[in-house]
Amino acid sequence: MTLESTESVTELAGRMPPSFTLGVAAAAFQIEGALGEGGRGPSGWDAFAEKPGAIMDGHSPAVACDHYNRLPEDVALLQELGVDSYRFSLSWPRIQPDGRGSFNPEGLDFYDRLIDQLLEAGVSPMATLYHWDTPLPLEHRGGWLNRETAERFGEYAAAAAARYGDRVAQWVTLNEPLSVTLNGYALGVHAPGHALMFDALPSIHHQLLAHGLGVQALRAAGVTGSVGVTNLHAPVRPGSRSIGDRMVARMYDLLMNRIYADPVLLGRYPTLPVYARPWLRSIGRISDADLRTIHQPLDFYGLNYYFPVKVAVGRGVTPIPANTHKAVARLPFHEVGYPELSSTGFGWPVAPEHLAILLKELQDRYGDALPPVYITEGGASFPEPDKVEGTLQDEERVQYLATHLRAALDATSPGGMAAGVDLRGYYVWTLMDNFEWAAGYSQRFGLVHVDFETQARTPKQSFYWYRALSRARKNRAGQ
Repeated sequence: MTLESTESVTELAGRMPPSFTLGVAAAAFQIEGALGEGGRGPSGWDAFAEKPGAIMDGHSPAVACDHYNRLPEDVALLQELGVDSYRFSLSWPRIQPDGRGSFNPEGLDFYDRLIDQLLEAGVSPMATLYHWDTPLPLEHRGGWLNRETAERFGEYAAAAAARYGDRVAQWVTLNEPLSVTLNGYALGVHAPGHALMFDALPSIHHQLLAHGLGVQALRAAGVTGSVGVTNLHAPVRPGSRSIGDRMVARMYDLLMNRIYADPVLLGRYPTLPVYARPWLRSIGRISDADLRTIHQPLDFYGLNYYFPVKVAVGRGVTPIPANTHKAVARLPFHEVGYPELSSTGFGWPVAPEHLAILLKELQDRYGDALPPVYITEGGASFPEPDKVEGTLQDEERVQYLATHLRAALDATSPGGMAAGVDLRGYYVWTLMDNFEWAAGYSQRFGLVHVDFETQARTPKQSFYWYRALSRARKNRAGQ
């Protein structure tokens, strides 16, 4: 029986609206490599990766998937996959190595080639302006703790809009400001490696300000594509019904979800509970002018979902990673997880039902203020060999993607628990195995296996499953 004829593929395709987008996502720093080639300057992540112990097993991002030099091969994979859209990111230090001032012609030309080749292959471009690779000179001046970085981002966005605005179908300003703040500035496990704990909160506001300035720059340039932002969200639940657990769950929800989405969608920061204010005071007083800048009309809202979170009061007994600041052990709460659920290679719980819950929470919180939604990242890593012969049978990934897609479609269909959410598409993370940040090459999320010694690309079973799903959806829509 072929993948195309399996009941799961045809049944799942039948649940999708005719215009539903199936896509795949990737990020420049994780796949391009080629530091110094074509005029790319260093980013904060290049500097962070050189620190002893920062990256698992000392892995280097210098080559990654060598996408910069293998662009036609990778676009051919996208064409073979048959997806509607490819979400990629522009490398800020490739386009503007100093983060201000002049722009790099070779860097601009590279993304011209990518966009043109995508269009020739029948794949719609979704461009993310910032996926964590801050130009190192800006990082040296404080990075996202410095308001200037937001202003420089607006200038960079204007240059990208002027160059690509006639061909990019969708624009994402920022990817996961939560991850940048939490992992990069609060815990120190990602670039730039600061362990500031609650003093990292100004990086939230400056990223959101950059988003607003970026939207304004895109609109001013008259881009023909739609404009949005992408946030990582997760439903947060208390570890028990105790008052303490419910209090810290509410605070964690504010820190993980609402402090990012409320200013963008509602034009205001969430009201902080009295008990949380001492920890959150470092964000400071926010001007009405900044909130107006952040609260820009959006064409869509990007949602990245991987797993739910459960927290309990107290310090807990979970071991603290060696490269995490010791102050984490003094936090008034800890994650307790979902030990009853299966998990991914990262140890993340597999919980498609919580994606439906999250969509309902977004609907309930934002109502008419919530634009159409794209799930801009969804996927999982599983233990896989460094080398393969033939097609890797990654049934766990196929099951993961099928159940999460089904949960999202069911929740947003007429009569579903989140029927008020206008869900427009789903992007798999990720096209091919890549440099997975601090985890190096130890976690493989790709639909395509990459041998990092030879750079050989080998499509996995999930690649062919997703291709079959895309074909079934297009056949149903009469495309």
